[in-house]
Amino acid sequence: MNSSGFLQSLSAVDPAPLFVLSLFPYLAFLWWAWRSKRVPPLALWGFSFTLVFVFITIVAAVVAELVYGRQLADVDPLHGGAELFLTISNVMILLGFRSAAVNKS
Repeated sequence: MNSSGFLQSLSAVDPAPLFVLSLFPYLAFLWWAWRSKRVPPLALWGFSFTLVFVFITIVAAVVAELVYGRQLADVDPLHGGAELFLTISNVMILLGFRSAAVNKS
C-alpha cells in the first residue's frame, strides 16, 4: 500500500473511541498527581479543570450538530467558548508551576 492509500484508509477511522480511551490514562495521571503531593495545588486544579473543558467540548459539539448541523470546529462561537475552558486550565497549570518555582528560589 502506498502512502496515499495508507492516509486514505487512516482517514476512514472514527477517532471517537480513541478519544474516550484517552481519558483513562489521563484519569490515572490525575489520581497519581493528587496522591503524590508533588504537583503544585493550582497546577493540579488546572489539570483537573481540563476535564471541565472536555465536558464543555462534548456538549458544544452536540449543540453544534443538533442546532447548526455542523461540526464544532465550524461553529466559531461554540468552538471559541469551549476552547476558553482549555485556556483557563492551561493558565492555571502555568501559574501553579510558576508559583512553585518562584517559591522554591
